[in-house]
Amino acid sequence: MAHFETRTGSEEIYRGRVFTVTKDTVTLENGAEGIREIVHHHGGACVAALTEDNRVYLVRQFRYAFGQEIWELPAGKLEKGEDPLEAAKRELGEEAGLAADHWRDLHPIWPTVGYCSEIIYTYLATGLHPVPMHLDEDEFLTPESLPLDEAVAMCLDGRIVDGKTIAALLKIQALRAKGEL
Repeated sequence: MAHFETRTGSEEIYRGRVFTVTKDTVTLENGAEGIREIVHHHGGACVAALTEDNRVYLVRQFRYAFGQEIWELPAGKLEKGEDPLEAAKRELGEEAGLAADHWRDLHPIWPTVGYCSEIIYTYLATGLHPVPMHLDEDEFLTPESLPLDEAVAMCLDGRIVDGKTIAALLKIQALRAKGEL
């Protein structure tokens, strides 16, 4: 039998530019009542842009919540109802100054299943060519290409800590190991 919880009530606690927070009352499978605080987010798209010589584009960006610059794949949030692949294409151009001829779905990841509805759609982009880079007015980052093997090593030794980046790079490495890339 599958486990379940049934929402019996919901109260909006916060509505912001990026997410909304609700406090939900649920009935648990044993009949008891519980409280769930949920961050509702429209999701995001993440792109691993891979060159013919197995270099991957990453960006260095300061992340205020952690007070430091971190390595990430180009990514961004979805607008409500936006197609994830179109968002991925937009973010690749904005953040890395690249467009791609070929796209492969690396499947969505659910980064914070305990309290957040965010889904991040991950893609592999190949057949790269330059386009004008156009960052959002409040966005500051530096794109760099690194050998894929080095980027994977950075995931394994803790220099890359961003979950979406780790998931996408390790998926690509696994696909390469299986001969599917």
